[in-house]
Amino acid sequence: MSRRVAVSAAPERIPELNYVVAAHPIQPGDAVKAEDLQVESWPGNRPLEGAQTTIAAVAGREALFPLAKGEPILDRDLSAPGSGGGLASKIPQGMRAVTLRSDEVVGVAGFLIPGSHVDVLVTYHTSESPEAITATVLQNVVAIAAGHEIQPDPKGKPSDVTVVTLLLTPEDVQRAVLASVQGQIHFVLRSGADQTTGSSTPVMLSQLAGRRLTPAPVRAPKPAVAPKPVTHQIETILAGQPQPSGVVR
Repeated sequence: MSRRVAVSAAPERIPELNYVVAAHPIQPGDAVKAEDLQVESWPGNRPLEGAQTTIAAVAGREALFPLAKGEPILDRDLSAPGSGGGLASKIPQGMRAVTLRSDEVVGVAGFLIPGSHVDVLVTYHTSESPEAITATVLQNVVAIAAGHEIQPDPKGKPSDVTVVTLLLTPEDVQRAVLASVQGQIHFVLRSGADQTTGSSTPVMLSQLAGRRLTPAPVRAPKPAVAPKPVTHQIETILAGQPQPSGVVR
């Protein structure tokens, strides 16, 4: 009885996993080298999705987020293999980056930083309306760079920029480029936790004053008058005698 109880009470041995961890703190944008890494054991009953098991799978890639010493390195923490460094490494598969220009004021006065969520509006004129129109072009898109900065300031200091790079789908890139050539671009800062989107009605200048401008009457074009045909008088003489004349057009 004692031998059976001892066998049943013995804990089941769980095989350990080996994961690649940071050997020391790694900053975003750093190219990860083999000497920055080490392999440590991890409980087998607590596997990590996306964890790396070999140093070769991590070395040479760029860190996208800060990594603490001893922290297991996940695939989401690194740039895609072969994507290179810089901004290109931050563009996920199937997405595109496009840069739009605005001024410092409508660019949220310097508080728009990499990682901010924004709506994009455009103010433009059309040939069908004499007044300005402001419409929402894109909603809840992420700014991956502000000016030439691809990481927020460590101290949270805002920076005045006139260009913002957005992460968009290929279809939204077309909308953004078209809007940028039609009028003035505006960025509206929103909470990153706010995922709501919906249709919005464009706002006209007259709505600010509570009235609608009456478009100028369009005058109908005058009907075109056909030009008079050019006629010629021909005189025919036969054997010195004038013959009946005719008109030729």
